[in-house]
Amino acid sequence: MSSTAATRPGLADRFLTGVERVGNKLPDPFMLFLILFGITAVVTTGMALADVTVQVPGAEESTVIKGLFTGEGLTWLTENLGANYLGFPPLATVLPILLAVGVAEKSGLLGALIRRVFGSAPRWALPYAVGFVGVVGSVMSDSAFVIIPPLAALVFKAAGRHPVAGLLGGFAAAGAGYSTNLLVTSLDALFAGITTAVTENLPNPGSPVTPLSNYYFNIASSVVLILIAGFIIDKVLEPRLSRQNVPVDELAEDGEHASAPAVLKAELEPQEARALRWSMIVGAAVALAVLVAVIIPDSPWRNEAGGFLPRSPLLSSIVFIVFLLFTIPGLVYGRIVGTITTGRDVPRVMGEAIRDMAGFLVLAFILGQFIALFNWSGIGSWIAVAGASGLEAIGLTGYPAVIAFILLTSVLNLFIISGSSMWTLMASVFVPLFALLGYEPAFIQGAFRVGDSATQVITPLNPYMIVLLTMLRKYEPEAGLGTLMARMLPFVVPFWLAWVAILTVFFYLDLPLGPGNGIFIQQ
Repeated sequence: MSSTAATRPGLADRFLTGVERVGNKLPDPFMLFLILFGITAVVTTGMALADVTVQVPGAEESTVIKGLFTGEGLTWLTENLGANYLGFPPLATVLPILLAVGVAEKSGLLGALIRRVFGSAPRWALPYAVGFVGVVGSVMSDSAFVIIPPLAALVFKAAGRHPVAGLLGGFAAAGAGYSTNLLVTSLDALFAGITTAVTENLPNPGSPVTPLSNYYFNIASSVVLILIAGFIIDKVLEPRLSRQNVPVDELAEDGEHASAPAVLKAELEPQEARALRWSMIVGAAVALAVLVAVIIPDSPWRNEAGGFLPRSPLLSSIVFIVFLLFTIPGLVYGRIVGTITTGRDVPRVMGEAIRDMAGFLVLAFILGQFIALFNWSGIGSWIAVAGASGLEAIGLTGYPAVIAFILLTSVLNLFIISGSSMWTLMASVFVPLFALLGYEPAFIQGAFRVGDSATQVITPLNPYMIVLLTMLRKYEPEAGLGTLMARMLPFVVPFWLAWVAILTVFFYLDLPLGPGNGIFIQQ
């Protein structure tokens, strides 16, 4: 084979290069939403000058479209700039959970939990342990992409398995399953806040959306995706790496592959094990105290009917409960291992967590303005009514419309990596649209989760793909983005199909996606 033929990019690489080129032309999320805000401002002004109105089904009066570049619109913006930002619903839920997760992560508790799972797993179960840690690892937000892959490679190597299988499998499970979890995370709070914000002006917004609104669906999805991830790592990825003769040793400084160290340890030190044990005991005690407080007769956390659904103080207190279950065990762990020694360390680790999310806090400013304009102007209602009418006209109003929505989300996810940015954009249009067709906002949020995660491990616009590529090149210096894409695809397609299948089961059996949240809006 000639050198020219050997170096000529294949079809897959040319396609991925095209995706990268197109995606790189998109502005960053802040500028993207600033541009969208400007477009919305111009369009709403034109519609307002044309006296456009929309009749939302179920509303007594027509909605008059209001324009930003009018006297009313300009005074609305100048008076509400700060309120639009501080009133952005995700801030009230995400920030407290971030503070709590920050304590659990910076104290070392989350890392110790991951190492415990890896260290206690037998050799044959390691792929499934990686699947479990990867999917559940989204509780650490983006840190999962940096922490889990190299640790998985370490334990695979120690067990005599291919370390690259652990490296790539950990990343795939963390990325392709990012939007689901066995636990309630800050992402649940973020999505719920955005969904709530765009339902405020709907005549029938359905059941309240909380961080628990997709919890049953998340549990089912997590279990299935964990098993699929483990199976693919074990039966597809690792055998293929062996057939390709991918080295099992990292490169030494001289460029030669180094032999394995005599001992590779992922297990906990005695002090860490003791700290983890006590933090779990304390966490269980906190959970038991909460349980007792809510199940006793006449509990103040029950609703007026004495229950918990569809609305109750308990469901409104989920953020507080999550805060306790992360913060208190984290403090216990940190105190025992010495990462938190004085009261001054608590605000320090919380501050580090907030600094890690500074980009989101900046982005939230323009997201809040965009959603506020969408709601205030009435253009969201107009788009929803027009879109619902269009779908009805072509007969696409049932479950196929939901599948089309998931497909669109998966494609857009190749270009817009930020889940909060994409859900802000899509929720503004599709939540009201599907609500008019009778679907609960929580159900559409669940459908979005499917499309939002599965494809993000095959887009070169994911910045953590570059981090992973750097790790991979310690074993394969010639590896490129095409190498990663080819090895991630076996995860993407099964994840997507299985996730859609789970949603389909929930849809056709009309199962609740979470406490108090079903598929269809009850009239």
